[in-house]
Amino acid sequence: MPKMKSNSGAKKRFKVTGSGRVKRKKAGKRHILTKKRSKRKRKLGKDTLVDKTQEKNVKKMLPYK
Repeated sequence: MPKMKSNSGAKKRFKVTGSGRVKRKKAGKRHILTKKRSKRKRKLGKDTLVDKTQEKNVKKMLPYK
């Protein structure tokens, strides 16, 4: 049987942490930054975890490790 293919888009967007949670970047830091406060822009630059409800779906798309 052939190997399972992982989702290329998911590979680029998510990383699995040591504890098994999934890390992601925040949306909204690409453009239209003039109207956003400095504090908000700074917080958008940080990574965050994928919600528990979505974790299973994201892990299904990632390659096995």
